[in-house]
Amino acid sequence: MKSINGNLYLAAVLALLSSGLAGCGKEEAVVAAPPEVLVADATARDVPVYREWIGTLDGSENAEIRARVNGHLVKRDYQEGTLVKKGDVLFEIDPRPTEASLAEAKSQLAQAKAAQVASQADADRSKELFEKRAISEKEFINKTQLNESSLSKISALEAGVEEAQLNLDFCKVTSPVEGIAGVAKAQVGDLVGPANNSVLTSVSTLDPLKVVFPVSESDYLAASERVQEIMSKPLEQRPESIELFLADGSVFPHKARLLSIDMQVQASTGTIMVTALLPNPGSLLRPGFFARARVIARVLKDAVIVPQRAVYEVQGSYQLGIIGADGKAELRPVKVGARVGSDWVITEGLKTGEKVVVEGLQKIKAGVAVNAKPWTPPAERTIAASEPVKPASH
Repeated sequence: MKSINGNLYLAAVLALLSSGLAGCGKEEAVVAAPPEVLVADATARDVPVYREWIGTLDGSENAEIRARVNGHLVKRDYQEGTLVKKGDVLFEIDPRPTEASLAEAKSQLAQAKAAQVASQADADRSKELFEKRAISEKEFINKTQLNESSLSKISALEAGVEEAQLNLDFCKVTSPVEGIAGVAKAQVGDLVGPANNSVLTSVSTLDPLKVVFPVSESDYLAASERVQEIMSKPLEQRPESIELFLADGSVFPHKARLLSIDMQVQASTGTIMVTALLPNPGSLLRPGFFARARVIARVLKDAVIVPQRAVYEVQGSYQLGIIGADGKAELRPVKVGARVGSDWVITEGLKTGEKVVVEGLQKIKAGVAVNAKPWTPPAERTIAASEPVKPASH
């Protein structure tokens, strides 16, 4: 019996030892896997650096339509908000008073011409008589001067007829430019004319448009050489290099070219007004719109760039996670430059081709191996190149 109990005891001890040894073997087999991070190669390319200003759109030509003769409006000939051609009739003023004035002026001119025919005949006859010594020199001079006076009166009356004809023509108020006609500010029946100097409506040329934006002194001085080069060329030869971003975030499909620069800086703002000319087919954009004008200030040649989300900022200092050829991680301080789209220019501390950690920077430690996998950029979306994007927080 003791023998049997002893054998059972020994078997139990051996079973416990076996299970313990097996457990120890499993613990030794568990090894921590290296952290997984997503990396991208630092690349080099030419990077444009942009400058932006908020601009206001205005018509390239703006005409205030006023009446040039006194009278009552009898008709409006245009549709508000539509395109009118140069010379199109916009309003009509009652022409009857000016027609009467024109008729009177023509009558006075006809009378003067008839009188001059008689004075001319007297002058010619007096000349013959004077040559024959039949009349005195004084009488001859009087007849001649009377005829010259008649001729002068005819000239004055001809000018009066021309003025009356102009006034009659001005009874039809026309557009001096081609453009979009605004809302009528005078109604049929209103008394208008130079006396009250009231504006009947306005017409603005919308194709092309003007883009007016303020530029600081420092920005102007930095680009002065380039500006002088552009302004020395005829308008049609100047490059269309100014992009416009509209209020809804969209990019206008046409670019503007530099038109003019104001003669002086505005003392109140320290800015100088710059005007560009923008094609506007179909008159889509209207005066008063605000838009963001963007130009390329300079181009950085072979700049080293990384995704912005790879840059780690701590109290004004910047770091990148670098994965070496041996697969080990490194935290490296770098200096940054301009942000362009979703990328960031690295000016110091990084070379082309080095692998930077885009996601998982918080997992790495200096000198520790990692499991690096390629990072795939998210689906691209429309974004202004200078839109501020904060570095990823790790």
